[in-house]
Amino acid sequence: MPAIEGTRSYDAVIVGGGHNGLVAAAYLARAGRSVLVLERLGHTGGAAVSTRPFAGVDARLSRYSYLVSLLPDKIVRDLGLRFEVRGRTISSYTPTERGGRATGLLVGGGERRTREAFARLTGGEREYAAWQRFYGMTSRVAERVFPTLTEPLPDREDLRRRIDDETAWRALFEEPIGVAVEENFTDDLVRGVVLTDALIGTFADAHDPGLAQNRCFLYHVIGGGTGAWDVPVGGMGALTDALAAAARTAGAVIATGHEAVRVETDGKTAEVTYRTADGEGVAAARHVLVNASPQELAHLMGDPSPEPAEGAQLKVNMLLTRLPRLRDDSVDPRETFAGTFHIAEGYRQLATAHAQAAAGELPAAPPSEIYCHSLTDPTILGPDLAGRGYQTLTLFGLHTPARLFARDNDAVRDELLRSTLAQLDAHLAEPLADCLATDADGRPCIEAKTPLDLERDLRLPGGNIFHRALSWPYAQEGTGRWGVETRHPGVLLCGAGAVRGGGVSGVPGHNAAMAVLQA
Repeated sequence: MPAIEGTRSYDAVIVGGGHNGLVAAAYLARAGRSVLVLERLGHTGGAAVSTRPFAGVDARLSRYSYLVSLLPDKIVRDLGLRFEVRGRTISSYTPTERGGRATGLLVGGGERRTREAFARLTGGEREYAAWQRFYGMTSRVAERVFPTLTEPLPDREDLRRRIDDETAWRALFEEPIGVAVEENFTDDLVRGVVLTDALIGTFADAHDPGLAQNRCFLYHVIGGGTGAWDVPVGGMGALTDALAAAARTAGAVIATGHEAVRVETDGKTAEVTYRTADGEGVAAARHVLVNASPQELAHLMGDPSPEPAEGAQLKVNMLLTRLPRLRDDSVDPRETFAGTFHIAEGYRQLATAHAQAAAGELPAAPPSEIYCHSLTDPTILGPDLAGRGYQTLTLFGLHTPARLFARDNDAVRDELLRSTLAQLDAHLAEPLADCLATDADGRPCIEAKTPLDLERDLRLPGGNIFHRALSWPYAQEGTGRWGVETRHPGVLLCGAGAVRGGGVSGVPGHNAAMAVLQA
């Protein structure tokens, strides 16, 4: 727990040492500003960390967040980060049964191979042609929207002109995404694969009039200007370790074990009261950047707290002695699990799961998706495990809102995990349980986290991984120039709850630093 030494007054105090706070700290320190980062935990990184969750097992898993798409190359270059991502040659595999035969849709491995996979599944060329048109449209939108994330907020009409495609604007920004999915695709499984990007951590139906699903979809297809989701080499903790090193090298003071408990400001300067194991202290600052949820910001300022946005995901980490064999023996598990492996995510299945969860029931066929980090980046495994062919699996479940766990979090978690793995087992030639490694105490290497677990462990209100409902990437009333401003002058929100926040992007941290430097 580094102590705060020397000056007690800083140009900027940053509350929270997650990735966005570290991005802001590095930018400000490199600009010559004095910076203090207060982190309540004994380490930096927030939700973007790598940990060894299984006792006595040398496997460093990206425990909470695990893929990178929204991190701009600009931030990596500006801060001189020693950080690498690797692309996935396979985009996705979705198992199913057609005509009593185990089959599936493999997307990736080249244009010809993907086209043939669509033809085998759907019996013709139509769906693949629609796939190309649809994702050609989203790629053009990504090329135009992604660069704006690190610029001052455009207004709605400016962004519309920038996109310059009224069909795309209507499909993504005005009508429920279900309309575009149904207009473009006819196959139920293909429709489901497309829709899943609209439902990650977002509890909504394809036709929800509030368009929460559209905003989620947009952020999942614009990353890097391509929509690709890459694997962080060394795990997600490699990014936050690199950010912390960049901030410290530039002169920022990072104080772990220091929990901010109050922020007071007169509009010109501020004081941040923090608590440590040894007592309380106060740091003065010209600017305070809060890398925490809007609820935590309100608590620190003594303001009324906004209603939390409900989280809706099941996160499962596993370590296997080997990848399981599939019922569909035409594909290699080393390919199917390298991309996103969709389970129970047909279009009708997703609608049914949402309706059941909205009625207060666990989905009978819980939808989820899996990928294997270690196939792309074996460095997260110790040499012995890698040499013996061990692999990681990360599962992300959909349509499991926090309300479902309120009666008994532990019991409902166990029930949901069993049901989710049963959906996977239905497509395997052997039970997943036969492939699970065991830890030093003989327990299976598997852990599951519900929204309530994330609320407890990470202080995510409602267990929402985006801190609150995702926002449109344009200015609206009260959003400010950069989307990080608050009603308190000199106090900025640089966490995922800022406009254009959500995901591991560093964008709110960059934008808060720009707001300070331009103030």
